[in-house]
Amino acid sequence: MIRYISADYVFPVHREPLKNGVIALNENNEIIDIYEEGNRIIPTVPIERYKGFLTPGFINTHCHLELSHLHRKIPQKTKLIGFLEAVMKQPSMDNVEIEEAMKNADDQMYQSGIVAVGDIANTANSKEIKLKSKIHYHTFVELLGFDPEKADSSFEKGKELKDIFKPLSASLTPHAPYSISRELFQHVKDYCTDYDNLISIHNQESAEENYLYQYKKGAFIDFYKRMGSDISHFTAKSRNSIQSITPYLTKKERVLFVHNTYSTYKDINSVERYGLNATWCFCPNANLYIEGRLPKINTFLSYKLPIVLGTDSLASNDKLCILSELKTLRDCFPDLDFNMMLSWACLNGAIYLGLEKKLGSLEKGKKPGVNLISNIKDMNITQESTVTKLA
Repeated sequence: MIRYISADYVFPVHREPLKNGVIALNENNEIIDIYEEGNRIIPTVPIERYKGFLTPGFINTHCHLELSHLHRKIPQKTKLIGFLEAVMKQPSMDNVEIEEAMKNADDQMYQSGIVAVGDIANTANSKEIKLKSKIHYHTFVELLGFDPEKADSSFEKGKELKDIFKPLSASLTPHAPYSISRELFQHVKDYCTDYDNLISIHNQESAEENYLYQYKKGAFIDFYKRMGSDISHFTAKSRNSIQSITPYLTKKERVLFVHNTYSTYKDINSVERYGLNATWCFCPNANLYIEGRLPKINTFLSYKLPIVLGTDSLASNDKLCILSELKTLRDCFPDLDFNMMLSWACLNGAIYLGLEKKLGSLEKGKKPGVNLISNIKDMNITQESTVTKLA
């Protein structure tokens, strides 16, 4: 049986919005046609009509499902190093509690219209949740290790964990410039030569990260001392972190830079000049939660770069909801066009994850999910806007 859904505007994302457009879905929620008012004949059949916008399902390109049990347990605005230490000092929790928190987070994302997630993992705790989920997950098995002598063992442990996640989609990825040795970076780069391997790396969340790479000074030095880590091998590059690590990243694979809170024109230029296939991910609510600051969005817009959105974790966010991230962007950057932001929340994330043939836009033959955004004003969302998953 064919289901017809209409609203004030349909946002296909890959094209301009359709006023009073109609989406036709089959019993498997695959789009079999989209009817444009005044251009194509609207079927003379019952149509579900709604007030608001119809959009594709959202793509949450950066999440930490396994940290869901830390919801409201980490203080806000601690800055990045304070946040990292707070996470590490959390008392261990019962596995049942951890699993229940992940189940609830997965359900929260599904109900908020998220259809695919790029999820960071350091353990196999989330595997069973992902196997049973209605959401498509790609798992980024995160590698950590600033000690060059431990690069081999860290990489082998990462490969073992990646194998555990089979048959789910997964790849190996460096954690962040301040936690990966040059030798471990090289392992990942070599691995990408032989295997398809998406990269997602935390980037410039803290001003201290840049300060470390510029001068080998600052709060990270004290952090390593408290951790008992010897960083005598590390040499400052007299330039920001992303400029320093770019040569260690692969040109073959898509590379996602996540957060970018302190990225500059020069940083973006260095990535562009090097020729990386880079995508840039913003997690606005997490940036405000941890650092009390957002990236310089207009800097990225001037380069017309591929931008995506993420929620980060419930340790650094009140909810895992892409609409909530869009609201924050709208409030802080009121000139942003909603259709453009929607491309960040849908199509660009699907392209980065390699899912654009079935997700990310409302097109015939796709099964992208359909969200209803209600309580809108003047072709944009408001703080009162809500999302309802229709398909």
